[in-house]
Amino acid sequence: MKQLKTSIEIAASPEKVWNILMDFNLYPDWNPFIISIIGKPKIRERLRVTLQPAGSKPMVFKPQVTLLKKAKQFGWLGSLFMRGLFDGHHVFEIEAITDDKCIFIQREDFSGILVPLLWKSIDTKTRAGFMAMNNKIKDLAEK
Repeated sequence: MKQLKTSIEIAASPEKVWNILMDFNLYPDWNPFIISIIGKPKIRERLRVTLQPAGSKPMVFKPQVTLLKKAKQFGWLGSLFMRGLFDGHHVFEIEAITDDKCIFIQREDFSGILVPLLWKSIDTKTRAGFMAMNNKIKDLAEK
């Protein structure tokens, strides 16, 4: 298993960051990495997520929501083709520092037989996508 993790400090309340994160309808307007999420943030619900790392074509997958703790955590588990080949458990976390400051964390645990073959690309393109999204959510929340 491999983990990719990024974080950013945001001068805004955890609730404000949460509201931006959970408003899937606005993702096409601001999110440079996850360009679309269709579905409802409910445990065991399937989402339709479109990712587009910089310099790559869009990729669509249908993960299942596995984690939902209001203003704290949201996560899903997705697979490429079938479980065991390439699985990713993606988690967004918001850790309060004060009432008007928090840390936004984006991490993904990757497992499966294809992970070693794809890790270099994940560690560069996917990491860059996480960081671009983190910076944009910070900009929006601090306005």
